[in-house]
Amino acid sequence: MSAFSPDQIAAANAALRTQSPLDVVRWAIAQAHGRAIVSTNFRPYEAVVLHLATQVQPDIPVLWVDHGYNRAATYQHAEALRARLKLNLQPYLPRLTPAHRDAIYGGIPTLDDEEGLKKFSAQMKLEPFQRGMRELAPTVWITALRQVQNPHRAGLDLVSHDANFNSLKVSPVFYFSDAEMEAYLAEHQLPNEWDYFDPAKADEKRECGLHAAWGGRAVASAQ
Repeated sequence: MSAFSPDQIAAANAALRTQSPLDVVRWAIAQAHGRAIVSTNFRPYEAVVLHLATQVQPDIPVLWVDHGYNRAATYQHAEALRARLKLNLQPYLPRLTPAHRDAIYGGIPTLDDEEGLKKFSAQMKLEPFQRGMRELAPTVWITALRQVQNPHRAGLDLVSHDANFNSLKVSPVFYFSDAEMEAYLAEHQLPNEWDYFDPAKADEKRECGLHAAWGGRAVASAQ
């Protein structure tokens, strides 16, 4: 359980709102007592949060669910960032290979198949992510969530308690615009990746379950 009360989280958000993302990361890692992680899927702009986290803690574990459906450009981007930032990458893979899953359940569900998408997400993304969170057991989870990404995330903040994983979730670039993300990449000469596709979402305004309440219940029902 997060050691922070709702009042403490509200106070942290108020204090951090005017701080830089790097200062937010410094604060987050100071709260973690050696048990911070950063998660990534190597989507566009992810290099920003990975650069921030490794500036403060170079060996911070980087939790990556490689569901096997990434495009070639995303895998190449992941390897480039791993080398550039010397990432302590911790990949977690589903218990089913993509070929096995497709043979048994068919291809990636379509956007109008909500139940199919949730089952796909539970099998190929949420289960390995939950496994990774159990094994790495972070007290602080640093994410690249931003307010502008979709309607659900607009209700979050820089700091929140994550009920799915009982950790303090810190999103240092939560209030950054796309233009600010672009400027950060340019300033630090970091690569970006625009060919990314998340089959567990099918649409950018959908949640895959990692940051939504239903995700915590989805895995058991999909086994």
